[in-house]
Amino acid sequence: MLTTSDFIARFEAGLASMTGQPWPEARERYDALCRTFAPSDPPGMQIIDERCRGVDVRRFLPAGAFSGKVLFVHGGGFTIGSVRSHHGAAASLAACLGREVVSIDYCLAPEACYAEMLADCLAVVDACEPLALVGDSAGGRLVMDLAVKLPTAPPLGLIYPPVDGIDESTLGASAPLLSRDDVFGIAQLCPEALPSYTKTAPPARQMEILAVTHDPLTRPLAAAVTRWRHAGASIGYRCAAGMVHGALHAHARLPEMRSAWQEFCQALKGRLEE
Repeated sequence: MLTTSDFIARFEAGLASMTGQPWPEARERYDALCRTFAPSDPPGMQIIDERCRGVDVRRFLPAGAFSGKVLFVHGGGFTIGSVRSHHGAAASLAACLGREVVSIDYCLAPEACYAEMLADCLAVVDACEPLALVGDSAGGRLVMDLAVKLPTAPPLGLIYPPVDGIDESTLGASAPLLSRDDVFGIAQLCPEALPSYTKTAPPARQMEILAVTHDPLTRPLAAAVTRWRHAGASIGYRCAAGMVHGALHAHARLPEMRSAWQEFCQALKGRLEE
C-alpha cells in the first residue's frame, strides 16, 4: 500500500522534473512517472496497439469479454498524457467491466487545438460505436463534449472532470497536484474546453462520476451534478475521501481511491447491463 502523502511527494517530484523540458521530453517523463504507480496487467488481458481512423489507440481485451466496446479518454491538462500514462486505469476498467476498452491517443496542445482533439476522439467513436464513454480530468471534459455531438449519448463515466462556468467564484481551493492557477492556465490554453458560461443541460442522461476531496474542480463539479439532476439526468456520484487530483494513477495502491474506483466501475457496469 501507499500513503497519500507519499504519493503526493513522489508525483510532485516527477512533475517538477518536467519543468522547462521540451514537450516531447516532458510527455515521456510524465508517462514514465504514471507507470510507476500502475498495477500489473490483469491475467489474460490482451493489449493491442493499432490505428483507428488515423488515430493511435490501445485496445484492452479481457479474457471472456462481453460484446461491445467502451472508449477511454485520458487526462493530462490537454498537453500531456497518453495511452501509456493511463495504461493501468484503462486495463483496470476493462477488467472490471468485462468488456473491451479502447484508449485513445488524441492530439495534444499546444501543437493541436481543442477542436482537433475532439475530432480525433469523434473519429474513434464513429468507428467503435462504444457502449459508454469514460474519461478522467481533461479526458472527462472531452467525453462530455463528445456526448453532446452524438445523436444519442451513451452512459458517461467521468473522473474529476472540469465543467463549464469555472471562474474565481466557482472554483474550489487549491490542493496538492492541482492549484487554482493550474486550472486557470488550462482555461487560457484551451478556452473552448473550459467556457466561462454555465450550461444547465446535462451532457448525457446517464452518468457515473468520481470526484476527490482535495481538488479545486470538485466544488464546481458537485454544483453541476445538482443542476444536471434537476434537469432529469440519472447520476451516480461519489467522492473519494482524502484523495487528490491524479490519484487515479495509484488507484490500486491507495485504499480510499481503490474503493471509490471499484464502486465507480461496478456502477458503470450495472448501467451497461441494464
